[in-house]
Amino acid sequence: MAFSIAVIVLLGLFSNYLFQKIKLPGLLGMLIIGILFGPYVFNIIRPELLKVSADLRMVALIVILLRAGLELRRDTLNRVGRATLLMSCVPAVFEGAVITVLAPPLLGISYLEGAILGSIIAAVSPAVVVPLMLQYMEKKRGTKKGIPTLILGASSVDDVFVIVVFSILLGIYTGTQTNIGVKLLEIPEAVLLGIGAGILTGYVLFHIFEKYNLRATKMTIVVVAVSVLLTWVEDSLKAKIAMSALLGVMTIGFILLEKVEIRAHKISQKLSKVWIFAEILLFVLVGAQVNIQVAWEAGLAGALLIFIALTGRSVGTYISLMGTDLNLRERLFCMISYIPKATVQAAIGAVPLEMGVKSGDVILAVAVLSILLTAPLGAIGIMATGDRWLEKER
Repeated sequence: MAFSIAVIVLLGLFSNYLFQKIKLPGLLGMLIIGILFGPYVFNIIRPELLKVSADLRMVALIVILLRAGLELRRDTLNRVGRATLLMSCVPAVFEGAVITVLAPPLLGISYLEGAILGSIIAAVSPAVVVPLMLQYMEKKRGTKKGIPTLILGASSVDDVFVIVVFSILLGIYTGTQTNIGVKLLEIPEAVLLGIGAGILTGYVLFHIFEKYNLRATKMTIVVVAVSVLLTWVEDSLKAKIAMSALLGVMTIGFILLEKVEIRAHKISQKLSKVWIFAEILLFVLVGAQVNIQVAWEAGLAGALLIFIALTGRSVGTYISLMGTDLNLRERLFCMISYIPKATVQAAIGAVPLEMGVKSGDVILAVAVLSILLTAPLGAIGIMATGDRWLEKER
């Protein structure tokens, strides 16, 4: 496993450098390295590393979400609150509805199976979106109107919404879910409990840091470790209550910024250094989950479905932004930022097949294809338009 990590780090750094040289997002190079060296192409990454891949990706995601939380300011959140709430569900509903209607004639599956596919595809990828939004926050691009904050907050809740809908539809298909209303209540429950857990944890950490005056490195280690424990709590309690630990992680960063801004900036600086390593692991291991052979089986019909669904998603995003002070280019930037898919599709794309859904193989193929098509397209689009369309705050 040590050999695989060494190879991943060296090739990840090289691909990141190479892609930045040709004016493309470095994460694309890391994804490609993961695909090529993963089990479905050259099979160089050791199986024991792939077994702990989910845990490593979660830690990397925690690092970047903590950094995001440490950049969230109360006044900005208040300004974009309504649009954030709408963008957390409306675009996903539009995209899921398009897939539900078009998947049966295009792919030859039932409408319920189409709805299950729609609930998988409709999730945006925090792994791709959050690092890019942080870059624009650091550059002060779009921050005057809170655009990166808007996308950060909405993309986090979007995943909670989509996963709950997916579990409802899968339950209906397998005959194990009877009370849809109760299940839908898990969406606000997961959001509120996640934020509540983050607030409580943030205040506890604030008092600990004030009392013991820890160095920045130790504070960073404590914050990351506690955030990992929060995801363990979510996993342990998921049979009884719904809680979004990742929202809680962002909230921890927000509370620390509110209470101890100087310490928060020191922690953020340390995390930015950790992110250099965590970023490589995250995107290479996400790429390793992509089975090109399976994606190929989705064919042109799958690709056509994905692009038409993205049009529906963009319409939903535009509607969510109506009434805001964003100009046309800024709204288009938000629509492009909501394109990438990766983490959720890699995590749950194979679940219908494992649960015995008749068209589970088709669903998996389209889910994998959506990663291959939208992660590069969205990342390139964000990088190409952000510096030109987002106003630099002075």
